[in-house]
Amino acid sequence: MSTHIGAQPEQIAQTILLPGDPLRAKYIAETYLTDTFCFNTVRNMLGFTGYYKGKRLSVMGSGMGISSCGIYVHELISDYGVKTLIRVGTAGAISEMLQLGDIVIASGACTTSNINRLIFPGTYCPLADFELTRAAYLLAKEQNCRAFVGNLLSSDLFYDDDAPKDAILQWQRYGVLAGEMESAVLFTLAKKYGVRALTLVTVADSIVFPEKMSAEARERSLDKMILLGLETAASFIKEDAQ
Repeated sequence: MSTHIGAQPEQIAQTILLPGDPLRAKYIAETYLTDTFCFNTVRNMLGFTGYYKGKRLSVMGSGMGISSCGIYVHELISDYGVKTLIRVGTAGAISEMLQLGDIVIASGACTTSNINRLIFPGTYCPLADFELTRAAYLLAKEQNCRAFVGNLLSSDLFYDDDAPKDAILQWQRYGVLAGEMESAVLFTLAKKYGVRALTLVTVADSIVFPEKMSAEARERSLDKMILLGLETAASFIKEDAQ
């Protein structure tokens, strides 16, 4: 057991999906996995292991924000030997070309957080694993998903009403697609420990248009992205086992 995960080492697969919401982890396990069991209930951050198309994988909530995600990612890698981590979450559109329900495959993550400034003498650029990114993009094309590859913005603040509008538009001008709260730390820790990481997010709201997903939709209506994550994860499980 680790500090925040109450599982035995063999109970967590080497490949894991990480939704922010633990109830979304439960939904994924109950809807898409077979022979599942719950390996974690500590702090109600639910985690499950099962099989997708005969391949063993896990799914667990990571919580909201860089600090929460960083704790679970660190423990999953260092204490449980997880080798492939795929975040499946939601984001707010920054780019004008995105629509509600579109999928962003993150190639990297800018951040307003100080987390990496505490570690590096300069500005570190957290990037996703290229092979995972490529696999997800090709699978998205096969599935006819509206999917875009590009940069995310990982912020410490969900409500940032005091931020000048020009500050957000500056991210837009430089091609950042959407904002979320976890990927920068996920990619940084993956690089530190030499494992694979990727983020897939569904656009749930936007600074460009007024529509937004309901809380229920955020929990249960992200199936295209979830399937994309599962298929991407499954395509690497055999390689990880070797």
